[in-house]
Amino acid sequence: MTRPDRPLNFAHRGASYEAPENTLAAFLLAAELGADGIELDVQLSKDGQVVVLHDFVLETTTDGHGPVRDRTLADLKALDAGSWFDPAFAGQQIPTLQEVMEVVGRRLLLNIELKTRSLGDEGLAAAVVRLVEENGLLDRVILSSFNPLAVWRVRRLNPWIPVGLLYAPDLPLPLRRPWLRRLIRPEALHPHHTLVDDRYVRWAKRRGYRLHVWTVDDPGEMWRLVRQGVEAIITNRPDLLRQVQQAACRSDPAPGGEGRWFPRSG
Repeated sequence: MTRPDRPLNFAHRGASYEAPENTLAAFLLAAELGADGIELDVQLSKDGQVVVLHDFVLETTTDGHGPVRDRTLADLKALDAGSWFDPAFAGQQIPTLQEVMEVVGRRLLLNIELKTRSLGDEGLAAAVVRLVEENGLLDRVILSSFNPLAVWRVRRLNPWIPVGLLYAPDLPLPLRRPWLRRLIRPEALHPHHTLVDDRYVRWAKRRGYRLHVWTVDDPGEMWRLVRQGVEAIITNRPDLLRQVQQAACRSDPAPGGEGRWFPRSG
């Protein structure tokens, strides 16, 4: 897969400005609104199934309560993951990663974030890697995490699956910069957009990293990042980003990449 001469447009938890985040409704809408891919979050259920949900507790985006890890897949499927956003989405379920792959895995690129805060992940990385392999999606995914150990596990399990390291300036010191990038050797760095300027883009390109920035909903900031030549922008507004991309291409095409979507960083 080759990269177009513009940043890839990734819908943050799907088209989450207009649909409940991390649901099939949000992912399908992202495709309709012109996204190239989706960013989604995964964790394990009590019975070891890979489910798509951002928070570690249920009450934020469902009618359930308590830790996700304490519920079986059957328990989680019984919850309403749409009404909190709008009654029109009542009945939306927490999807499994397998369901997402089946529904949009051949239509959208997948940026799968592994949600784990501990030194051990109870098998999350292995389960996600297995699903990527079984569905034949090695060239359509990137696995990312704020937890460097999760990224490291993916790299050890299958070095051909692209990985990205997430970080932001307001997090604890170990997560403010990609300190462990030399050990993990990620194809992409995933900084918060406020960390990225011309100098940062030049630094990343010299070292062979692709920059996937998050989460950008302001059109002026989108324009800046498109012009600076980042490789992907993660947004809650894929429709708005598409308009900015089109305007930028008419004005002056942004610098493009060559070869595979995620070439080896060496």
